[in-house]
Amino acid sequence: MSATAIPAAGGAATATPSQLERLGEHLRKLRLRKSGERLEALLQQAAASELPYADFLEQVLGEEVAAKRSQNISMRTAMARFPFVKPLETFDFSYQPSIDKKQVLALANCHYIEHGDNVLVLGPPGVGKTHLGVSLGLKAIEAGYRVLFTTAAHLIASLTKAHAEGKLDDKLKLYTAPRLLIIDEIGYLPIERQGANLFFQLISRRYERGPMILTSNQSFSAWGEVFGDRVIATAILDRLLHHAVTLNIRGNSYRLKEKLKAGLIRSSDDNSQPGGEI
Repeated sequence: MSATAIPAAGGAATATPSQLERLGEHLRKLRLRKSGERLEALLQQAAASELPYADFLEQVLGEEVAAKRSQNISMRTAMARFPFVKPLETFDFSYQPSIDKKQVLALANCHYIEHGDNVLVLGPPGVGKTHLGVSLGLKAIEAGYRVLFTTAAHLIASLTKAHAEGKLDDKLKLYTAPRLLIIDEIGYLPIERQGANLFFQLISRRYERGPMILTSNQSFSAWGEVFGDRVIATAILDRLLHHAVTLNIRGNSYRLKEKLKAGLIRSSDDNSQPGGEI
């Protein structure tokens, strides 16, 4: 290993191979892996630019912090169990003009999480509800929060199985622990009474303690049918809507976008299609 220049006041000094080896060992012991990988390059860049010691140290630590943050985000993203990873920047607001873009971008700042507010996204199939839920979840992860994503069907099945095995409390703790819980596709499948009761227990546990993002293809007035019990549905909505932001999407399915362009089907804005749902 050749000698490498290191920054010094008014010029550069030389790091001997043994010094580089010791520096590398120190970095490994401190688990500063990114700095260890780039040590020689960083020293050469600093010497070429004649960086003052403080600037050099700031550069080294800055890269290390950025690398660890990226690693943590990747780990938390994997743990969130998203069905896909789509940043908010890829959402086509021009295709869904019913959405208030400023409101969504405000949610991306994650203040609703600190305030304990829920976010409910309503709309027909294919309009981007899941995309918004995932995107806001990714923003929460970037902000340092732990996030968990699940579909309503998987959640109910998981709670029902745990209840049958006498492990319901442990399973409820699993869904209560993340700072933000995302429950997707409420209303796509009917929920039996036991499942509705278990869902209510989870909502009660997170009430005013853990914010949630929920998506549904059903209006709130139809949740009594979704949960098979209007009393339970009312109790669930009472807790969800106490502190909540609601996004209503009234647009066309992204999956039918090309067919709409080709004129093969009519837009949901066409008055000849009552209800505006595809």
